[in-house]
Amino acid sequence: MVHPYSTSGREQVLDTMVGLTRLSNLQRAIIAGDDGMELYLQLWRRGFVRVATVLTCGVPRRQHTIGLIAGRESPEPIERALAGVSPFLSTNAMIAVLIDTHASNCSLRIRTKLQQMGFQIEAGVRCQQGLVLSACRQGFGQMENAA
Repeated sequence: MVHPYSTSGREQVLDTMVGLTRLSNLQRAIIAGDDGMELYLQLWRRGFVRVATVLTCGVPRRQHTIGLIAGRESPEPIERALAGVSPFLSTNAMIAVLIDTHASNCSLRIRTKLQQMGFQIEAGVRCQQGLVLSACRQGFGQMENAA
């Protein structure tokens, strides 16, 4: 069994998140969650210089097109991270969330939370460290204006 903090496992998760969200060097990405700072540093090492964390970003202005959440333990911290990232995400944003598959009901709760936030689940990919869900939010500004 691979240790959850192994280098190959982290790289696999990062590769999966980048691939699912189609993150490029030109896009702004916001990162949150238990392992958010580690994910942030890995992206910087790979040349993604337009990445920020919720703590380092400043004022939320819906300027980020990609959100990456790295959490594993339970649904509550992941849900808090999603709520914290949401004001930074544009109306047509992509998001990828790492979820520990051993946490009971975690995946279902996170899917429900994403749908409540206007995201539509596109894919789920199993990695050594858990499940990476990707979702897309299109036209969320129109939904907010209607409400």
